[in-house]
Amino acid sequence: MVLRSSVVLVALFGLFFYNMNEPKAVAKDKEALILQGLIQAIEYVHFTKKPLDDNFSKVVYKTYLERLDGQKRFLTQKDIDQLKDYELQIDNQVNALTFEFFNKSLPLMDNAVLKSEKYFKEIIDQPFNFNKGESIEYDPDKLDYVKNDDALKDQWKNILSYEIMANWVEKMESQAEKANKEGNKTDEELKADAIKEINKRYTDWFGRLAKLKRSDRLEAYFGCISNYYDPHTDYFSPKEKQDFDINMGGKLEGIGARLQTDGDFTKVSSVVVGGPAWKTKKLQDDDVILKVAQKGQDPVDITGMRVDDVVQLVRGKKGTVVILTVRKKDNSVVDIEIERDEVQLEDSKAKSVVLNMPGSIQNIGYINLPKFYSSFETDGGNSCAVDVAEEIRKLKDLNVNGIILDLRNNSGGSLSDVVDMSGLFIEEGPIVQVKGRETKPNVYTDKDKSVQYDGPLVIMVNQFSASASEIIAAAMQDYNRAIIVGSTSTFGKGTVQRFYDLDQLVSGMTEFKPLGNVKMTTQKFYRINGGSTQLRGVVPDIILPDIYHYIETGEKEYDNALEWTEIAPVPFKQNVVKLENKQKLIENSKSRIEQSKDFNLVLDYAKLAKANRDQTKYPLKLNDYRAMVDKKNEESKKYDKLAKNDIIGLDITNLEVDLAKINIDESNKAKNDEFIKDLKKDIYLEETLFIMRDMINLEKSFVIQQKKIAAAN
Repeated sequence: MVLRSSVVLVALFGLFFYNMNEPKAVAKDKEALILQGLIQAIEYVHFTKKPLDDNFSKVVYKTYLERLDGQKRFLTQKDIDQLKDYELQIDNQVNALTFEFFNKSLPLMDNAVLKSEKYFKEIIDQPFNFNKGESIEYDPDKLDYVKNDDALKDQWKNILSYEIMANWVEKMESQAEKANKEGNKTDEELKADAIKEINKRYTDWFGRLAKLKRSDRLEAYFGCISNYYDPHTDYFSPKEKQDFDINMGGKLEGIGARLQTDGDFTKVSSVVVGGPAWKTKKLQDDDVILKVAQKGQDPVDITGMRVDDVVQLVRGKKGTVVILTVRKKDNSVVDIEIERDEVQLEDSKAKSVVLNMPGSIQNIGYINLPKFYSSFETDGGNSCAVDVAEEIRKLKDLNVNGIILDLRNNSGGSLSDVVDMSGLFIEEGPIVQVKGRETKPNVYTDKDKSVQYDGPLVIMVNQFSASASEIIAAAMQDYNRAIIVGSTSTFGKGTVQRFYDLDQLVSGMTEFKPLGNVKMTTQKFYRINGGSTQLRGVVPDIILPDIYHYIETGEKEYDNALEWTEIAPVPFKQNVVKLENKQKLIENSKSRIEQSKDFNLVLDYAKLAKANRDQTKYPLKLNDYRAMVDKKNEESKKYDKLAKNDIIGLDITNLEVDLAKINIDESNKAKNDEFIKDLKKDIYLEETLFIMRDMINLEKSFVIQQKKIAAAN
């Protein structure tokens, strides 16, 4: 969660450089001034205080080399040996505001890139042998730097052989699927096309690398220093900060996604709710974008491309189509077609429908909340807490038997709104604790004694539910007010970030400004039971398997993530609902999952996804590679129809009071139809309805409520 309003803390920084001890060195140029401001700001307010010591040096050294040459395609061990002496010296250089290690790395990398480009040009024009029985390892963590230049050239031969072969096989398979035989090319012609395409891809890549400036590398170096403290603390140049602020940080306005550079790659940092990318349900956080294509044109490989240049490729006129080739968490590579459009904020608002499964369960309210938006983000001035309260009111008017609150893929947002929203389901009481490095915990409390909804409540989450989503799930779990249903755990981001403008923190020195910003982790969230949501997330009461069931996701994947910690709990209780049969609900759901063909298929697919992710070595022999691809394709066919069929007996209806707004134009109607269409195929929603049914039938307080509702109806 990024908080932009930091007036109080910025005011405290007014005397920042005067109140602290005199720095060990005085900045004499812009680079040194940025480094001084960055380090002192982090030391002053970051949640964790870490010393500038040899461990700092080791981590920054490792991280910087990974970002400099993450795939180990340029530098040799001989190059690394020239940098090795600096591994334990970076802390001393930072204290002295000097850049010996960084300065040494630049000519080494420039020369390495020129050398690799020379090898590439020599190799690409030579015949390729696709009958070698060798293999290539693609996980850089499993690779050592090659010993010398001869080994580097051999490595480039293998890289180009593999990429051409993979491209060639893809072209042959694509052609085989087409019925038109007359226009088909021979295998040799397709191979020539593959060589031409790979040649252009790497030629463009080396061209982009040649344009990198010292400032580009320096920003990466500052980022490595910042990320030592945690993955969400980072340095933003003035241009990067400006891009971050566009449309609440939307770098790709045409599709609605936020991007960030990750070494030589461009990664999706978050998908904007309601935007074109979000509507596809295919592009996800942490997807790595490999290629960008305009529909009808050849794709452009964006490896090594500046994020600003990627933006230009992806942006475009409303109604035009862009195709992103992305690598997913399971290492699969897929093409995602997205029609560019404006991001409609209305799509991110809370909305509700009524669910019925005749003969099983009737009249269940369902509220979908894609994000925790706040009043300052919306045209109408509404907040998500106000909107959810209104959806509850409308559902209560229909005497629903229970409510499902769906927070899947909800990456969080407003802290005040999640506190208010949690209060809709309990009497007054604490919701979350927020603590800085040296401050006492600040307890955020619902002070409204009224209870808007006292009936059965189930909250749906998954591994992409983060921040505010985790706060309400944790609070309702601690209060034993609701059943939490979802994947093995939520995301695990239990921290607060703030932006600090280094220009405001540094007095004078206008000749060096602008200096940029530092986004810094300043606080942690803690549950009312004292445990943090950081790293571990919220473990649902009932776990439903998904395709990431065997893959570690979320905050746990990040280097230098803050650890899980615990503080004192605060007193809490609620007298709205007393859940006494949670274990029985868990057992019933587990039994259904074990007998479900769909969920067993999901678990099989999850194992396959894990196996694909773990496979990082690939054959360089054409026949072996084709056999591997054919096997993977055959295995994946088994799952083609997963979640493609409507749930038998599930009926979904809009609320009558919403129909006028839905039918106001064809666009709204189409969006609503798509929303309901997706819900009808949702096996997780189906199981959640069964859990709700058990909850209503087993819990005494709800049995009494159902009799009252039946009498009212």
